[in-house]
Amino acid sequence: MRYAIRDPQGTIVSLHREPVPGAEPMPVQHPEVQAFLGSDGERSFAQMDANLVRVLEDLIDALIRRNVLRITDLPLEAQAKLFDRKHVREGMQAHALSLYGGGQAGLSSSGQVVTPEGGDAAGTDWADLMP
Repeated sequence: MRYAIRDPQGTIVSLHREPVPGAEPMPVQHPEVQAFLGSDGERSFAQMDANLVRVLEDLIDALIRRNVLRITDLPLEAQAKLFDRKHVREGMQAHALSLYGGGQAGLSSSGQVVTPEGGDAAGTDWADLMP
């Protein structure tokens, strides 16, 4: 449910998640609410989030390649999430940036970083990434 405030002509001028004085409750699926949000307001925001995650992954890739950041500088939970996303992303896109190189990398069941043999495609030796 959303709460719409209308102008004197009856056009929605603002939409709120919580009730506000003078607002009319309206379901999200209502055509006027959808028109105000754009064709897919909720989905477009989710798409923006997905795009931002991609930007952050690419930023982390760049920082690691330039030796500004080491993957081990991040908490283990963040490392695991990055490894998982990178693995899926590389499987889906042949031209994705390579954060962890061409070998199979990840975390062991004890939470330790498992490194591939040798260096990665960008020339970074995995030993350089380890503390």
